[in-house]
Amino acid sequence: MSATGPGIAAVVVSYQSEATIDECLSRLRAAEGVAQVRIVDNGSTDATLAVIQRHASLDARLHFIGNPDNPGFSVACNQGARDSDAPWLAFVNPDCLLEPDALSRLLALAIALGGDCLLGADLVDEHDQRDAAARRRDPALAAMLRDRGARDPAIAPDDSLALQPVDAVSGALMLVPRALFERIGGFDEGYRLHAEDLDLCRRARQAGATVAVANRVRVLHLRGVSSRSRPLFVEWHKHRGLWRYFRRFDAAQVGWSTRLAVWLAIWLRFPLAALRQWAKA
Repeated sequence: MSATGPGIAAVVVSYQSEATIDECLSRLRAAEGVAQVRIVDNGSTDATLAVIQRHASLDARLHFIGNPDNPGFSVACNQGARDSDAPWLAFVNPDCLLEPDALSRLLALAIALGGDCLLGADLVDEHDQRDAAARRRDPALAAMLRDRGARDPAIAPDDSLALQPVDAVSGALMLVPRALFERIGGFDEGYRLHAEDLDLCRRARQAGATVAVANRVRVLHLRGVSSRSRPLFVEWHKHRGLWRYFRRFDAAQVGWSTRLAVWLAIWLRFPLAALRQWAKA
């Protein structure tokens, strides 16, 4: 298969995903353009593995990788990518439920752009509410200290555009050519959970690629299904990921006092965020 031709490897990272993994895989198996499916499980102890194994027994395109522990989302995504060889990679959360033509439509848009791009979709929840994380600016953590308006990274949808350029799309669904993914080194495995999608999008743009959202490709995303079983763990790594992102991209451009202020802002916020998540659990 050529780098601009058909053939998508869908990579799904699962963890305690029994609520949605069956429908997710059923839809992926029925999706147009999917040549391979790689499911990487990060140590699930619920019924996730049984569901995955059943699908793998029914479809030769499915390969299953079972991690005995949880090495993190980035590690698992890279494992799934390495285990496949299709020219296009689609990273799909187990709580994303795709229509049959969603990936093929994304692929057609990517090819029309020339192939050097990273695309996301218009993510909506079960109430048809759009996910603000689908269209984001780079997090300007230093600017957030002095400007409350900088604290909202969401970009409003522009439905006049079939493809809307953005700084970052959601890691819940990404389509990227393998050549670009490998050129920028895949996901940064220093992130355990959260902010790895922001990092990948920024490096793709630095490499000259287009990052954009396909506003007319709508995908149902039942957010946070896996995260509900470990809210404090999720919040810890969300804050850790933001600090890693800041150190990697922005810390060198500011003085030590601003770096300290950003560190304090991130970690003083953590107990409050953790308490809110614990109350919801």
